[in-house]
Amino acid sequence: MLAELDRLGTIAAVAKELRLTAPGISMQIAALEREVRLKLTQRHGRNVTLTPAGRLLARHGHDIVDMLALAERESGALRDGAAGTYRVAAFPSAARTIVAGTWANLLRNPDIGLQLELLENEPDDAVAALHRGEVELAITHAYSNTPAPTAGELVAARIGVENVWLAVHRDDSGLANGETAADLGDYAQHDWVVPHRQSFCYEMVRRACGLAGFEPRIVAEATDFSVILSLVSAGAGVALVPQLTIATLPEAVVLRRLMVPVHRYLFVVTRPSTATDPGIRRLTDLFGSSAAEFTHRDHLLSKTR
Repeated sequence: MLAELDRLGTIAAVAKELRLTAPGISMQIAALEREVRLKLTQRHGRNVTLTPAGRLLARHGHDIVDMLALAERESGALRDGAAGTYRVAAFPSAARTIVAGTWANLLRNPDIGLQLELLENEPDDAVAALHRGEVELAITHAYSNTPAPTAGELVAARIGVENVWLAVHRDDSGLANGETAADLGDYAQHDWVVPHRQSFCYEMVRRACGLAGFEPRIVAEATDFSVILSLVSAGAGVALVPQLTIATLPEAVVLRRLMVPVHRYLFVVTRPSTATDPGIRRLTDLFGSSAAEFTHRDHLLSKTR
């Protein structure tokens, strides 16, 4: 309860999260204060905040919850004769490629003894699910031209890097896929198709165009990169697309490398108390191997010809 109060900020929120009453939460915390003989909470206006001692015990509370979850998972693995089932949250293009590729590998090699459950989430939501204990791993990303998100108390391991390509209509390029690097400044007068403006991907596009000296003239926003590529194919505009997002390339679309490269870095994020779990370490390695397969340039060009 103390750990949840530290995370959520109010007694009412803790009560809602744990499906208990607010007076019941207050009584339990008061009992803990008597047991440890320390003041753990203090009034701050109408709210209750943690004292320094309360914050210290709350951090231990997070670790205890993680260790109990790990013990439950390991004991279940012993009962089932398997190494364990791990829950992972991943953004859509990583779920379609990295997670699906790893899942197929585990099914082909049952002796590995690991099983997966997937929750598809954008990076912010994946990290929030990790904090809430809904998953053990989160696959996230960060762009080379945007500030790296802070991991806080979490542990982040980089598992790969992918190119960001300029997608243009073939009638607008006169070039085959990948030939010569594109200067984004040459596309300042073009219409642009961009990811939804609340996403990290939108900020990547805005910064890349800003570095080239212009603000993109946006004619369409979409959350699905297949929609973005279809609009480029229709002649609606040009777009910047990370490699993992390209499931199939429409026939009328050509990919161009960037004169000023932009990359998307891929991470597996875990909680500190579970980062050393053998299953999580093994899955991190497997996700890295899968990422290497899907971010290889020849792999992209061979499937888009």
